Amino acid sequence: MSEGGEENREAERNARAVLTRIVEPGDETVGRWLRQTTPAQLVQSLFGERDMPTGVSQEKFEGLRLRTARVDVNQPAADLEAVAALGGRFVCPGDDEWPQQLDDLGDGRPLGLWVRGSANLRMWALRSVAVVGARACTEYGAHLAATLGADLADGGWTVVSGAAYGVDGAAHRGALSAEGSTVAVMASGVDYAYPRGHTDLIRRLAEQGLVVAELPPGDHPTRSRFILRNRVIAALTRGTVVVEAELRSGSLVTARRATELGRFTMGMPGPVTSGLSAGVHQLLRGEAVVVTNAAEVIELVGSIGDLAPAQRGPVLSRDLLDPVATRVLEAVPARGGADSRRLARDSGTAEEVAQGKLFELQSLGFVQRCGAVWELARRPTAVASSGRDGP
Repeated sequence: MSEGGEENREAERNARAVLTRIVEPGDETVGRWLRQTTPAQLVQSLFGERDMPTGVSQEKFEGLRLRTARVDVNQPAADLEAVAALGGRFVCPGDDEWPQQLDDLGDGRPLGLWVRGSANLRMWALRSVAVVGARACTEYGAHLAATLGADLADGGWTVVSGAAYGVDGAAHRGALSAEGSTVAVMASGVDYAYPRGHTDLIRRLAEQGLVVAELPPGDHPTRSRFILRNRVIAALTRGTVVVEAELRSGSLVTARRATELGRFTMGMPGPVTSGLSAGVHQLLRGEAVVVTNAAEVIELVGSIGDLAPAQRGPVLSRDLLDPVATRVLEAVPARGGADSRRLARDSGTAEEVAQGKLFELQSLGFVQRCGAVWELARRPTAVASSGRDGP
């Protein structure tokens, strides 16, 4: 890149950085403006150094001007230095590290992402799955989320969640326990630990994984920012798994946004009597697919050949019998016995064939012969622990 091109790139980075202090995440109006003007020109207009862009709502523009009044012109440099001191950076559209799937959000895509951690966000996001769910989850939900997080990470997939209490935290811890990759998408600045009870977890995520946010360093979460954060989780990943969610849950917002974006939406079922599974079950009645383990998730979101093993119950010895022997065995009465002629008739088999199958079943321990009668073999009685026949 030429020296002039590099300067323009840095000017755009600084402009996007300052816009994250002025504009709320997911503001599609500003996204539309940025299709008509550059970030640097928009910032100049907001600071009064340039005329208002054409086609821009006066009311909306004046509202942003009020927010701009509380921002120092040197703020982007301070924010960039602050995130660098944490071992992070500010990743913008067009950067090599920018996950291009975020562009699916259209005008609502992030202005940029503040990233804390050493891993490459774009590379990690290529094979990533969101695991979300209730904050006040049950032990069942926490166990499912932790196991799923560990198994996905062990399979080479990045686990993405929101670092909240409950399912989010369990999924992150599961991935960390497997020494795998995991990304926390925050509704605050990357240096603002929320919830406070997850301060140590978020520190570990920054050391072993990645902490990502649209908001600049030091900014705090609000209710609306949590909802808007969910669209980033949905767009960043190849699919979203919901592990426990009530009928009104932010996790369902994430799942439905994933569906809108053409991503896979999955749910892990729970007890039908549990209100914490009611939201998941509603998803499963519509757009979501049932999954019960990491292998089934990977089969859905992975490449050709990533097939989950077939789920089967235990193989019983009678499962290995051929069809004729099975019919003859099923014809033997549960109580008492029957002769070979009756068993041949009841099993629809020629008598000599039935006779041969009965001897075969006898050798395998399924039946026993008592004179001319065949009956089911009795299980041997246990020998007394003393080793004597009598008391």
